[in-house]
Amino acid sequence: MIAIVCIDGSGGMLFNRRRQSQDRLLREDLLREAEGRTLWMNAYSAKQFKTLPETVRTAEDFLDQAGNGDLCFVEDRDPACYAGQLEGLIVYRWNRNYPADLFFTVPLEDWTLSRQAEFAGSSHEKITKEVYTK
Repeated sequence: MIAIVCIDGSGGMLFNRRRQSQDRLLREDLLREAEGRTLWMNAYSAKQFKTLPETVRTAEDFLDQAGNGDLCFVEDRDPACYAGQLEGLIVYRWNRNYPADLFFTVPLEDWTLSRQAEFAGSSHEKITKEVYTK
């Protein structure tokens, strides 16, 4: 599986059980990245999308159901406990630090950065997208 996460400058993912940001242009980029592939997420993540392609699967245990090559949009848990199953990572970063009580803890030193791009979001002037492989 390939985990997709959104983090702030200090690796924060959630604060008080709420996502730190929901950027419309980031979501559009995420769906473009997932075109033609199975994308898994839970109901918490799915509710921020107006419409989802047929290739999106929603389940609370989506990380357990995802197979090789499947994408998993992970917002409300750290994917580190699935590190042995991860084939890749897509990390969206914004250039701000927010209060956080859930952090992304997968050590990126163990990964190879294969692609990086910056774009302006709808709520953040700069979002950096990093694609990592093993």
